[in-house]
Amino acid sequence: MRKLSHEELVHKQALKGALNRLPLVIVLDSIRSVHNVGSIFRTCDGAGVEKLYLCGITAYPPDRQITKTALGAEDRVPWAYHADIRSALIELKAKGYSIVLLEQTDTSVPYEQFKPVTPMCLVVGNEVEGVNDSIFDLADSAIDIDMGGLKISLNVAVACGVVTYHLRHQLA
Repeated sequence: MRKLSHEELVHKQALKGALNRLPLVIVLDSIRSVHNVGSIFRTCDGAGVEKLYLCGITAYPPDRQITKTALGAEDRVPWAYHADIRSALIELKAKGYSIVLLEQTDTSVPYEQFKPVTPMCLVVGNEVEGVNDSIFDLADSAIDIDMGGLKISLNVAVACGVVTYHLRHQLA
C-alpha cells in the first residue's frame, strides 16, 4: 500500500471530467463560525452539491477566514447570500424543492432511514439555537443524527458532512 501524492490525486480528479452536481442545495441558517462555513463549502464541493445558500448572520465570501478553511472551494461551489432565510426557502419551494431540516424535532427521522425527494433542500441551523423555529412551517420533513454518547449533537459542519455524503450516495 502507498499513499497517493497530491499530483496523483489532482490527476485522478481531472480524469473524472466535469462534475455532475446533485439535485441538492444546502441552506445555512445563521451559522456563527466562519470556519464552519469554510468547512461546509469544502463538503459541498466534494459531494457535488448544486448550490449553497448562506442566510442570516452566516458569513460569505470574500472572507479570508472562509478561504483559509475552504481552500478555494468557495470559488467552485455556486452560492448565494440571503439576509432572510424564509424568503430563500419560499423561493426554493416555488422551484419544487422539498425542504428538509437537519434538526431534532418530535417528528424527525434518523437520516439513514430518510428517503429523499428531489430536488431537495437541506437546512442546517445555528450552532447553538439550531434551525430557526420561524421556518418550521415551510419544512416537508426533518432528519436527525442519533447520538451514542453524552453530547446531544455534533458540530454543525460535521453533521452537515455526515448527512450530505449519505444523501450523495442515495442521489448519485
